[in-house]
Amino acid sequence: MNLAVLILMLVGGFVLLVKGADLFVDGACGLSEKLKIPAYLVGLTIVAFGTSLPEAAVSVTASVQGSNAIAIGNVIGSNMFNALVVLGASALITPVIVKDKLLKRDFPFCLIISLLLLILIVTFGGGAVALTRLDGIILLVLFAVFMTVSIIGAKREKMPEQTSQKLEMKLWKCFVLIIIGIAGVIIGGQLTVNGAKGLARVIGLSETVIGLTVIAIGTSLPELVTSIVAARKGQNDIAVGNVVGSNVFNILFILGMSAAISPIVTDSYAIIDTCVLIAITLVTFLFALPKRKITRPMGVIMLLMYVGYTAYLLIR
Repeated sequence: MNLAVLILMLVGGFVLLVKGADLFVDGACGLSEKLKIPAYLVGLTIVAFGTSLPEAAVSVTASVQGSNAIAIGNVIGSNMFNALVVLGASALITPVIVKDKLLKRDFPFCLIISLLLLILIVTFGGGAVALTRLDGIILLVLFAVFMTVSIIGAKREKMPEQTSQKLEMKLWKCFVLIIIGIAGVIIGGQLTVNGAKGLARVIGLSETVIGLTVIAIGTSLPELVTSIVAARKGQNDIAVGNVVGSNVFNILFILGMSAAISPIVTDSYAIIDTCVLIAITLVTFLFALPKRKITRPMGVIMLLMYVGYTAYLLIR
């Protein structure tokens, strides 16, 4: 594939990502208002599910093909990117307000399941096997519990009165925008990743470096673009809910499904990377805890942390 085609794929992918995310956020906001569901819960469930589809596609396909070591690396790398880059970049646009519900329930839950992942890898690994089928079933059961609790919480929580005078979007239009938005995000993400991989090969980067950087970052582009667009539109609740929900979805559903299909074999680096993920999740939580927001200086620190860890990965 020649250079011009690769560049066209990269640019076209980014355009689809941005426009798809724009439609996706509009549809999600409209759905939130129409069904009287708090925006952060929409971000935690519908938006998080949609933006995590690329990770699901990569990890589950890898598991089916017997290359499921990619699954755990993709999830851990994507969760790091979400916590540091997606939230960090959103905070640079405008300080990210974090709801009490997210701080009291969802952030701690995300930290707990990251710790659980480490325990499953170390304790139940059985030597070289990091996650068994039983581990996968445990993660899937926890995912079902999380979704049930979130839905019940949505029904109990009253939607705040809207101060805007916008005309209420029709329900069918909300779903059409969400579906078109998801399609744009997924197709755009695939074009961007394929274009970036091709360019990386032309430049002369190894497959390992491409996997650690381009694929992990590429599958997280939907979260990044969607959260940035949400932040620009003043929908901080969706931006934060998208990150927390995506990270929960990645660990419980994607790794759970991948391990249930075929035990995930990995190396000791997975233990190190999971420990780093736990530390990153804790730092993000502590940043947001005192003033219920992530400020611009915090966003800069988070982005620098990701750059530092990526440098370590390339050296490793």
